[in-house]
Amino acid sequence: MFKYFEPNKIFSITSKAPKYVFLLFIIFFSIGLTEALVFSPEDYKQSHSVRIMYVHVPAAWICLGIFSTITFLSLVGYIFKIRNFFLISKSLAPSGFVFNIIALVTGSIWGKPTWGTWWAWDARITSMLILSLFYIIYLIAWRIYDKNDKVFKITSVISILGIINVPIIKYSVDWWNTLHQPASVSILSKSSIHSSMLYPLLIMTASFALFSLLIFLMKYNTELIKIKNKGLDRL
Repeated sequence: MFKYFEPNKIFSITSKAPKYVFLLFIIFFSIGLTEALVFSPEDYKQSHSVRIMYVHVPAAWICLGIFSTITFLSLVGYIFKIRNFFLISKSLAPSGFVFNIIALVTGSIWGKPTWGTWWAWDARITSMLILSLFYIIYLIAWRIYDKNDKVFKITSVISILGIINVPIIKYSVDWWNTLHQPASVSILSKSSIHSSMLYPLLIMTASFALFSLLIFLMKYNTELIKIKNKGLDRL
């Protein structure tokens, strides 16, 4: 199976992917932005400020999804000694952190007209801030221990500790009395959000996922080039 982890073979595929991913991102983002800003209705309570949702919610979903993926890959990679999984995790982290910051900033902007304040130590806001700290610690660990094999153990521990915060973010609105409303979109049950708002939200989420994939590919290709320059024939 190690033949599939040869940097040259992986790079031959991933080096060609960004241009196609970028094209898909432009298409989805253009459609999503048009739907969100033009065709979707304003909220009867929040008026046009609700349109921040089309950036805030997808960014939050993406950063949570990426951290969950990082934790899974780190755990499996550490157990089965698959170095490539750590390389993928390392390459995913920057985009996850970027979307975490976007979620915090847009949430603050949305909070001002909705709650009358830029920031409140709300359970979900606070737990999202804590997640950003785990992203920072994770990235710093790679920066400090990048050339030491102990980085695999350290980053795995960081991600496992951080993943405990993910369900807290998800269920904070149910466990505590928070400023955030309960989830309007559900996979297992009927969503309470109207389809005129749901479809633009899903399209924007797809465009953000594509942008995250684009950042990942750029970072991953850079890491593969570093490995090739070291003269390693496999990951």
